[in-house]
Amino acid sequence: MRKSMLFPLGALTGACLTLLVASPHGGVWAARAAASADDAYSQLNLFGEVFERVKASYVEKPDNAKLIEGAITGMVTSLDPHSRYMNDKAWTEMQETTSGEFGGLGIEVTMEEGLVKVVSPIDDTPASKAGIMSGDLISKIDGDAVQGMTLEQAVNKMKGPVDTKTKLTIVRKGADAPLDIAITREIIHVRPVRFHVENGDIGYIRVTSFNEQTTDGLKKAIAAISREIPQEKLAGYVMDLRNNPGGLLDQAVSVSSAFLQRGEVVSTRGRNPEETQRFTAHGGDLTKGKPLVILVNGGSASASEIVAGALHDHKRATIIGTRSFGKGSVQTIIPLGAGNGALALTTARYYTPSGRSIQAQGIAPDIEILQDVPPELKGRMDTMAESQMRGHLSASDGTEQTGSQSYVPPEEKDDKALHAAYDFLHGVTANAVAAKPAPKAAVPN
Repeated sequence: MRKSMLFPLGALTGACLTLLVASPHGGVWAARAAASADDAYSQLNLFGEVFERVKASYVEKPDNAKLIEGAITGMVTSLDPHSRYMNDKAWTEMQETTSGEFGGLGIEVTMEEGLVKVVSPIDDTPASKAGIMSGDLISKIDGDAVQGMTLEQAVNKMKGPVDTKTKLTIVRKGADAPLDIAITREIIHVRPVRFHVENGDIGYIRVTSFNEQTTDGLKKAIAAISREIPQEKLAGYVMDLRNNPGGLLDQAVSVSSAFLQRGEVVSTRGRNPEETQRFTAHGGDLTKGKPLVILVNGGSASASEIVAGALHDHKRATIIGTRSFGKGSVQTIIPLGAGNGALALTTARYYTPSGRSIQAQGIAPDIEILQDVPPELKGRMDTMAESQMRGHLSASDGTEQTGSQSYVPPEEKDDKALHAAYDFLHGVTANAVAAKPAPKAAVPN
């Protein structure tokens, strides 16, 4: 069986991916493969010749298994930034991380031009507490250069026994010199949903990732807020998806369903029309139609964009913040058998209910709010967008958008987007800067 995930941004020290499940394709693929067999076989003969020459002539006797793994890794990573091969160890670790508890530092990372790039630190983890920031580049781990390592090798080097330390050398845009940051490893308990009542009449819900615990956490949050605030006094909800890099696709669908009575949440469309899949809302609106504001920024990707796009298209939510990352592709996880790991292969794009692909474009907010960035961080106020990743899938209509601001103030009192959301629910929008309106489109119900 194949497990498909919509990967947010790549492999991670605390992986958060967006996943689907599918079964192997049938005869249609076999027929197409046969049509190009002659060319493929000639290229495989070339590979075999190079493999034999390396085995026979390399200065030291090579490990055959490592040669093959390296060849597979190179082939898959040449496709796009999100396709990758995971050996058996990496595949096992990824399964552990999506369950919501794992060992490590608590950072989600991808590879960029030979260095490990931090997508985002996970809330309340050693990395977050040590000051690791979205966009940081890790150049050394315990003094060893990352250049030349695979992403899996770098991630494995950052992991280790609980209560041991690792030192990361960080290259930070705007900093005069690299930073050495020591972090103590812990068991990472990902708590994907946090909430509190604001001003006695607003329910604030922060979703940090989409793992197997997210929907249950969201339901508990909504229930607790409903108990604390009488229905007639409840002004609405704020769902904060900022710097949320994604997660399980089924969780994105069920989270959207918590705010919808019915209708399509997302569709995935592959190379062939018969591969189109549609995912619809189920369970009913748990908030009983109360107003909803969703906060997004340049670090909101993949599953976050599915939720924001679906609820916006159904006119169920107002989007406030800055443009999202624009990661609109689906990765299918294909286990390769006992001991052989798995393949994460980009197989489709995903589309919002109105038929918009946000690949390399992102979700534009209804109300754009820019944060006041501290002087020492002003050089880092933009994030890396999907459109700026080397080898990314192009936007469906050819129009691509660059990165947007991903900074979130550590103190709530300084968070302009959050206060704009509260003001909006209280009927005040005077200080908001309106973004370009989203295109109007019919939404299937």
